[in-house]
Amino acid sequence: MADTLQFGSWTQDVSCPLCRGLFADPVALECGHNFCCSCITGLWEREARNSCPECRREFPQRKLTVNRCLANLAERARRLRLEPGSRGAKPWCVEHQEAVKLFCETDLTLICYTCRESRAHRSHSFTPLNEAVETFKEQLGASLQSLTEKRQLFAETELKQIRHISEVKDQESSLQTHITAQFAKLHQILTEKGHCLLRELRGEEDSR
Repeated sequence: MADTLQFGSWTQDVSCPLCRGLFADPVALECGHNFCCSCITGLWEREARNSCPECRREFPQRKLTVNRCLANLAERARRLRLEPGSRGAKPWCVEHQEAVKLFCETDLTLICYTCRESRAHRSHSFTPLNEAVETFKEQLGASLQSLTEKRQLFAETELKQIRHISEVKDQESSLQTHITAQFAKLHQILTEKGHCLLRELRGEEDSR
C-alpha cells in the first residue's frame, strides 16, 4: 500500500489539472501553470477567452511555452506504467502473474523477479522499486524547484521592465513639460522684445 501511495503522489505532479492524465505536450502559461497543449487550447476555444484555469489570470495573447522537462518526466512515468487510473492497485506483472518489485534501469520499465532472469533483461541493471521511486521523486523535486526559480526570475524581470517603462514615461512627461515651459518663456521674451522695439520706433518717429 505504501508503494502505491508513493506512486500515486509522484504521478500527480506530472498530471494535467484539466484531463487528470499524464502530461501530453505540456506547455507553461505566463503565470507558470502547466497544462497539456490540446487541453488548454481546447478550453480557450470553448470559453472564447485566454485565461488560466488554476489562478484565473487572463492573457491578452496566447503565449505558450513548451515545458520539455515535464514532458520528459511524464514520458518516464508512462514507461513505468504509472498512469493515475491504476494507482489503486499494486504494480503487477501480467506476463508472470506476480508482484512487480524491480525497476530495470536499462529499459526504464517495471519488472518482476522472473522478468529479471529472462533473456530480455539479461545483463541489465536493476534497482529496487522503492529506491527507483525515491530517485524519480528527487529528480522531479529538483526539476520543479528549477521551474519555480525560473518563474520567479521571469516575474522579477517583468517587474523591472514595468518599472523601467514607468520611469521612461515619467521622464518623457517631465521633458515635455520642460520644453513647453521653455517655449512659453522664450515666446514671452520675444513678445516683450518686439513691444520694446515698437516703442523705440515710435519714439524715433515722434522725435522727427
